[in-house]
This record gives sequence, structure tokens and C-alpha cells, in this order.
Amino acid sequence: MNILFISAGRRVELVQEFIKIIRSKNIQSRVICADMNEFAPALFFADHSYTIPAINSPEYIPALLKICIDEQVKLIIPTIDTELNIVLQHQNFFKSIGSEVLISSEETLTISNNKMETYRFFKSLGLKTPESYSSGEEREFPYPIFIKPISGSASINTFKVKDHKELEFLKAYIGDYIVQEFIGGEEYTIDVFCDFKGNPIYITPRIRLATRSGEVLKTRINHEVELEKQVLKIIQALKPKGPMTIQAIRKDTDQEYYFIEINARFGGGCPLSMKAGANSAEALFSLLQGQNVDSEYRAAKNGLVFLRFDQSIMLEQRADGSYGQN
Repeated sequence: MNILFISAGRRVELVQEFIKIIRSKNIQSRVICADMNEFAPALFFADHSYTIPAINSPEYIPALLKICIDEQVKLIIPTIDTELNIVLQHQNFFKSIGSEVLISSEETLTISNNKMETYRFFKSLGLKTPESYSSGEEREFPYPIFIKPISGSASINTFKVKDHKELEFLKAYIGDYIVQEFIGGEEYTIDVFCDFKGNPIYITPRIRLATRSGEVLKTRINHEVELEKQVLKIIQALKPKGPMTIQAIRKDTDQEYYFIEINARFGGGCPLSMKAGANSAEALFSLLQGQNVDSEYRAAKNGLVFLRFDQSIMLEQRADGSYGQN
């Protein structure tokens, strides 16, 4: 049951959680990581690693297919938004060599990758969400407001805008944008994990106490019945396969939940939910073995606080020119 993480990047904690389960449960599996950057940190924590072409290269899919054949990969786990569609388009190639892809449906990816589609989806479910418009649908919102790329991720080119002059400049700078009303309040990330039929196993809300470049630095597990009830509506509509993260804000003025974004993949902070008890890595191995996994929405221990920090590793150059830890 070898697992391949692609675009592994800085997902060291995620890789470590999978390796921990493999060793503690004596599972016959290896964790393989691939990334276009030979110095991506996660590569040096995997059982085996590969440097591969960029996602937009015609050699990208052939390189992944070769790794899957050579390493007898059972499951491919994408980790960034930009690779989801291309991997989905080629998933039958991977199936033909015995490798499955942990990825949701095309409809789910369309809704999650386009923020106007996300906005319309939340509206269709009767959920609260910041009022939004994209190019050609101009509306007036009181300042401050937010502007960001319609298909962006990791908070890249996301700006809080204070006046009309700034807004016009940023529209031209970003290009394909979405403008949203500002919602002030407590920010949440909800880590979701479902079985291969889209049935929810874990729902773990975390309050985002501090973030950097869109990734959480400090967070607290915070189970809330009403929030989880609304998240279930999203899950039942999308039927995601495996992981999904949802962003929401509890508005200061009315204490209502406003849903912002969906990412149909493991989020950057998902290892924290695993550590707290919602162990989706362990559940995934059980699913791969054909076992049923009971739903435990609140498996994560409530109230736990996680603090994240930077850490370094030292690499030495080997005789063959490659690098590794001493």
C-alpha cells in the first residue's frame, strides 16, 4: 500500500503522520514524495523521493506514471490546488497501472477552484457567505472589502482594500478577480475527512489564532454543534473523496457563520487534527484495506491548542552529487 505525495513541498508534518501510523500499526507500506524542487523539505523525510518536472510540463504525467510503476504505488495524494485538475484528467491512466488517486469529482473541483462558483454553491445551500462579485458583475460594498484572484490559493494576491482608488489599482493588477464584502470575526478552518463514497468520518473545526501567508501558526480545536451541522450540508452536497478543508468566519456582530472557501485536498494544518485524534491517515489505510471506518465527527479532543514554528534540517552533498541528511 505504498503512497505517493505529489508537490510535497513543505508538508513535513503530513508525511510524518503517515509514517507514524505505518510504523505503529506495522503496515506494509512506504511513503514516497515527489516535487519539482530538489530541496523541498518533505523529500528528506520520505522513505523514497523524486524530483519531477513542473506541473505544466508535458513530462509531468509520464514522470508520475513511471514513479507509480517503479514504486508500486497504491495511492496518489495531491497536495496543492493547481495540480488537482490535471491529475483528475489523467486518473484513468493511473488506474490502468493499479494506482488510485485521492481526489474528488470534477464538479467538486470546479466549485472549490473558482471562488465565484464557491460563493454560488454556498448560496444554493442557504448558507451565509460574504456577498461577492467578479469582473463584469460590479456592485457597491462599504469599505473595507477584500479582493483576490478568482482561482487563487494560499492567500497569494489577497488584499484588504480601504478605498476606491486602491480597488481600481488592484483590479488591474490581479486581473481575474473576485471582490468580497468584509466580514469581521473569528476565523475557522474545518478539516473534513470522508470515505471513498463521500460519507463523513471526521469533522474538526479549528479556530485560526494566528496565520502567515494563509497557513495557520496557532490554532485551537473548537467543536461547535451548529457549525458542524452546517458543514454536514456541504459534505452531503459535494460527497468529497477523502480530505477537504473549509474556511469560515463567525461574524462579530451577529455570531453567524459565514463560509468563505473550500479546498478539496489536505489543508496545511490537517496534521494538527490528526494529532488531536481525528486521525485521517489511519482511517485512510483502513479504507485502502477495504475496511469500514465508523463516523466519529468529534474524534479530535476539544480545546487543544497547537503552536507551529520553523525548523531546519542540514543536508550534505554525497559523492553522486545528490543531497541528504547526515
